Amino acid sequence: MAIKAPLMLLGIVFLVSSVCVSSRSDQDQDQENPFLFKSNRVQTLFENENGHIRLLQRFDKRSKIFENLQNYRLLEYKSKPHTIFLPQQNDADFILAVLSGKAILTVLNPNDRNSFNLERGDTIKLPAGTIAYLANRDDNEDLKVLDLAIPVNRPGHFESFLLSGGENQQSFLSGFSKNILEAAFNADYEEIERVLIEEQNKEPQHRRGLKERRRQQSQEANIIVKLTREQIEELSKNAKSSSKKSASSEYEPFNLGNRDPIYSNKFGNFFEITPEKNPQLQDLDILVNAVEIKEGSLFLPHYNSRATLIVTTVEGNGEFELVSHENENQHEQREEDEEEKEEGQERSRQVQRYRAKLSPGDVFVIPAGHPVAVSASSNLYLVGFGINAENNQRNFLAGEEDNVISQIHRPVKELAFPGSAQQVERLLKNQKQSYFANAQPQQWEEEIQRKRSPISSILGAL
Repeated sequence: MAIKAPLMLLGIVFLVSSVCVSSRSDQDQDQENPFLFKSNRVQTLFENENGHIRLLQRFDKRSKIFENLQNYRLLEYKSKPHTIFLPQQNDADFILAVLSGKAILTVLNPNDRNSFNLERGDTIKLPAGTIAYLANRDDNEDLKVLDLAIPVNRPGHFESFLLSGGENQQSFLSGFSKNILEAAFNADYEEIERVLIEEQNKEPQHRRGLKERRRQQSQEANIIVKLTREQIEELSKNAKSSSKKSASSEYEPFNLGNRDPIYSNKFGNFFEITPEKNPQLQDLDILVNAVEIKEGSLFLPHYNSRATLIVTTVEGNGEFELVSHENENQHEQREEDEEEKEEGQERSRQVQRYRAKLSPGDVFVIPAGHPVAVSASSNLYLVGFGINAENNQRNFLAGEEDNVISQIHRPVKELAFPGSAQQVERLLKNQKQSYFANAQPQQWEEEIQRKRSPISSILGAL
């Protein structure tokens, strides 16, 4: 599977497995893992025959460990071919990533507009208050877009303001008084209402033909509506595409897949743009990455020094393991009670393993400092947003290169591990790969040998 940049998506589930082997069912575990959000745990904000807008639950409502994510929300936009999300603006900064399909994004400024042809993997920032509209220009494929929203008013809450009215939401222009509107547009209120703000599911005051009336009634909730091919061609005029050379533009989209991967071998590829390299991400202190893990391969254990990663499963299936502490995700009151009981005593810091299977649409969160590994049961494609990303360092715990454990002095190795320093160093050198490796090397070698044995026997008999 070829990588074509960062993607993102929605989903939610619970699934826990302690360091000891657990006898609990997957269903029980699904209700205990605070790090995994399964794809069916979303709120539908809008839906009609042309598409939908869905919102992932708040991260900080799941666990105390996500308190620093209280002002970040994930949305998924999906629309059918030849449709458009009509103009709106939000009181939130958006980082938009295209998961599939082809789009035309038009961004309005007071004195001009810019249109961009977007494809899978393209990413762009929409500053708070920007009026924009997004069209699916593809003839066959659905458009899927993931948005990371950072509200500017209330933490964790944002408002969308539509220019056109509908059944579920009025045009924000209709909030002004008659006098203000007449003075602002220098026209009669009846004309303003008829032309700009009249709800399209109401019977208009002026005459309409039967065909026009039916068209309007079929688009009562007019957030996502159909486009003609001619309208798409008009929107496409002068539209720019993402840069093929640079990811440092302050306004234009960028695509991670157009750049060399940071880590790459036959088992996988890792692409990333950090705030140090992109002005769109710098103000929000966010990084964007995309990971491709080949079937039967492993993204080696590692942890991030500062960034908390919100990762979406775009394609494929796999599994992640994350290491935390046993009492890290308990409710606040319970923790306070334990602190009072254990005052003056050392608190237990039992290590716990959280493990969960991944399917398309699932989202999982990797807090800073928490070791994690991801394996792929089929070709797996992940996209991630990193929060608090500036100066983040990714530290690998296995592999030939960038292995932080291998940097420990020999005398300290003797003290820190049950084996001798020589044994530790010999063990660390067993893994000849870096970043990505075979997920089950011994079993695979045995299977290869079994497949070769009959052939060897036949050749030997000749």
